[in-house]
Amino acid sequence: MPLIANTPVEKMAGPYSRRWLALLVLCLSLLIVVMANTSLIVAAPDMTQGLGLSSSDLQWVIDGYTVPYAALMLVLGSIGDKYSRRGALVAGLVIFAGGSVMGSLVDGTGLVITARAIMGVGAAVVMPATLSLLVAVFPKRERAKAITAWTATSGLAIAVGPLVAGWLLEDHAWGSTFLINVPIAVVAVFGALVLVPPSKAANAGRIDYVGGLLSIVSVGSLVYAIIEGPHFGWGTGPVAAAVVAGVGLLAFVLWELRHPHPMLDVRRFAQRSFSGSMLAVLFFFFGTFGAIYYSTQFLQFVLGYGALETGVRLLPLAGAVFVGAAATGRLTPKLGMKTMVVSGMVIGTAGVLLLTLIDTGSTYADFLAPMMLLGFAIGLSVSPATDTIMGSFPESELGVGGGANDTALELGGSLGIAVLGSLLATAYKDRLTDLVGEQLPASAMETAKDSVGGGLAVAEQIAKTPSAGPQQAQALIDAVHEAFAHGVAHTSLIGGIIMAAGTMIVLAVLPGRKAAKRDEGELEESAKERVDVG
Repeated sequence: MPLIANTPVEKMAGPYSRRWLALLVLCLSLLIVVMANTSLIVAAPDMTQGLGLSSSDLQWVIDGYTVPYAALMLVLGSIGDKYSRRGALVAGLVIFAGGSVMGSLVDGTGLVITARAIMGVGAAVVMPATLSLLVAVFPKRERAKAITAWTATSGLAIAVGPLVAGWLLEDHAWGSTFLINVPIAVVAVFGALVLVPPSKAANAGRIDYVGGLLSIVSVGSLVYAIIEGPHFGWGTGPVAAAVVAGVGLLAFVLWELRHPHPMLDVRRFAQRSFSGSMLAVLFFFFGTFGAIYYSTQFLQFVLGYGALETGVRLLPLAGAVFVGAAATGRLTPKLGMKTMVVSGMVIGTAGVLLLTLIDTGSTYADFLAPMMLLGFAIGLSVSPATDTIMGSFPESELGVGGGANDTALELGGSLGIAVLGSLLATAYKDRLTDLVGEQLPASAMETAKDSVGGGLAVAEQIAKTPSAGPQQAQALIDAVHEAFAHGVAHTSLIGGIIMAAGTMIVLAVLPGRKAAKRDEGELEESAKERVDVG
């Protein structure tokens, strides 16, 4: 057996014999891409202190990764389909590792944001490549099981990222949370060459670069507006970005409808199984990412857990993901995709709504049930939705299918963190103003209202002031904790309502079993027509 896997999937007489080992490589690649975002949840305080970041700076350190990641996936997935899916995976891992090395070495805010953007470009190549290779390598009868493992890995990364980052931050500076990606990426590159066979589309036509450019402009502008507007106000920049996104999306749809070989055949959205699954992924990650984002802040800033302690306390979420994944593997063939997806969304909604009970007396135990419900819901519903999305694309467009699925995931997560984070900040500011608005100097009050971390920093300064002292500092700490707890409860109510509305929409859009089979037949017929035309 040769050291390098050289036989293309398309030329194999039967299923690839080492496909389960190949899946390990794909899941490892996915793991570091997702961990790159979740590890910053616990690394953010150290980075803020080390770099002197403002709230705006920190937001763009986090989201400098998100914008290229979301905007480029569709185009880069299409390029991988045409030229080489494994080549795309390897190239993406190399770019990702390069950005990680840069991020670990630089000490300026702009350079860190640049490093994160480079990592985002690498992730935009890796993410669709993992899904397209998975679908290409596994026969249809095993595909749902493989996608379940892929989904469980993304859920695992939500907990493992903070855990690994917390462990590193015990003895090392924040740059170590970037550097940990490098050895994993090297192992993944080697594993890809040895265990993942080459694959590309057999009947790929010319790449629709105009459609690709329109998708980059539309998605990039939309994500920018989502990030900037809710957090920092709807000034000229976010409003202009939203307008560009709307015009770009309209132009994209019109172009794709007329193009003989569109990058993304928008007619697919007329198929209820496809559009319903895309909506399910978007709404689900809206609520999940938003809830995890502010729950971890509560664990750190209010309950006082360190980075490692916070990571450890997220592990039950990862365990619940695997339980949900095991359940969906057994139940989906019996109950159907619609039942599993909607059930998962109901459970996830319940998890978010449980966080409305959070108050100043809450402990970690009050977060345990919501986290486990969210983890179980991820395992239960995301895999069937992803399987349906990928099954909607012909072999020649698997990278595009992966890009579409991952764009919905990233848009949902970005919306959740931006919208729910903005609601949390507003509720926190309003309650803190009511509690201590007339007791602090204006400059100190502005700092305290900026974030829970800012409020605690002001209290620390007050404790060192002879004219104030520990008693007044403790009063401010209590007020900050109460304001943040109020913000979590208030935001969770709105997030739960949005998720409940999303669940009802998905329930209405997703077809039953008979209609789903009819959708599948229509998609297969459409794929055959596309191949014949090509």
